[in-house]
This record gives sequence, C-alpha cells and structure tokens, in this order.
Amino acid sequence: MPATSARAKASRAPLKGQQTKAVIIDAALNLAAQIGLEGLSIGAIAEVTQMSKSGVFAHFGSREELQISVVREYHARFEQEVFYPALAADRGLPRLRALFGNWMKRTSAEIDSGCIYISGAVEFDDRPGPVRDALAESVDIWLAAMLRAVEQAKEEGHLRADADAQQIAFEIHALILALHYEARFLRNPLSLNRANAGFANIIARSTAPAAPAASAASAARPARALKAAA
Repeated sequence: MPATSARAKASRAPLKGQQTKAVIIDAALNLAAQIGLEGLSIGAIAEVTQMSKSGVFAHFGSREELQISVVREYHARFEQEVFYPALAADRGLPRLRALFGNWMKRTSAEIDSGCIYISGAVEFDDRPGPVRDALAESVDIWLAAMLRAVEQAKEEGHLRADADAQQIAFEIHALILALHYEARFLRNPLSLNRANAGFANIIARSTAPAAPAASAASAARPARALKAAA
C-alpha cells in the first residue's frame, strides 16, 4: 500500500471511531430519557444500535463510563439550547427572562421524554459515586449560571437591591421541578401556565420601579462548564 494511502486510512480511523461513539451516546441518551440512567447497560445499547457488545465496550470500558458520558452529553445539549442563546439578550432582567423562557421550552419538550437531571437525581440521590458526582456537578453549574443572572439583574438595577438572589434562584428552580411533577405525573393541563405565572410573580415582587418590562414576544412564550454570563 502506498504511504499516502496508508496515512489517509490511518487518519480516517479515529474519525470513524468518534462518529461511532457519537452514535452510541446519542442512542444511550434517548434510551436513558425513557428508562433512566440506571437502565443503561452495554448490552442494551448494543441491541439498540445493532452493534456487538464488544464493539460498544471498545468505546466505553464500563457501564459507569457510559452513564457518565450520557450525563455530559445531556449537559452539553442543555447548554446549547438553554444557556448560550440567552446570552444574546441584554444583561439583567432580559437575560434572566430569556434563560427561564429557554428552560421552559426545553422542559415542555421533555414532558413526554423526561429530564435526565431530575430522573437521575431520583436514581442517584443516595448513591455516592462518579455518576452521582457528574450529575450533581452539571446541575450545580447550571444553577450557578441562573443565580448569576439574578445577581446581574440586581446589579443592573432591574431587581431591588434588597432582593434575595439565592431565594429567587431557588424558587425558579422549584417551578421547573413542580412543572415536571404536575405535567408528567399528574397530567395537569394547566401546569405550563402555572409555571409561567409563578415566574411572573417571583419577578413582580422583586422588580425595581424602573425595571424593563417583558417584551410581547417573551411574555407570550410559555457543564465543560457554563461560563458566567458576560
């Protein structure tokens, strides 16, 4: 085989391996949304992807490594859909509204499929180990970004100087958790409206007199690490 052909073949091998790994992670992410992280196994993914167990194992040396890879992929997609688009909004209350709006859109899409952050917390809340650590780290990174957005709204004078940023961020997170419970478990058709109303109430009681009003569009709308909002 000519040297150039050998080099080309060698360069294609890592690319093909990365593509195969991406296919496996995508399949595992979809499966985890349905049955949870605990339900993932090398055998289950091999069956879904129609690969051999040894082929899947070559990319993930253990079930735990597979689970952690799924958590990281979920976090990366969460960043792309929720966090980064919100950075286009002005600092302060407009950005905080954008973060919540994006979070709500993603949550609405996950009412049928489920949220790995939430299902993973149920599965691993009392089970120390690398999978729990990866989940907790991802959630902590996102909640820190949300808290930073609240603090920026205070810095910009959009929220009152005496507003409790930690409490506001906590209540916003609580709205999302309640939405998942009400929508997925209780099948409450008003849950999305309730969550939006809850967010509006949180902001209204903390808003400074000269704060920017929500735009008509935003009002109508139902980690590796996240960077602090610029």
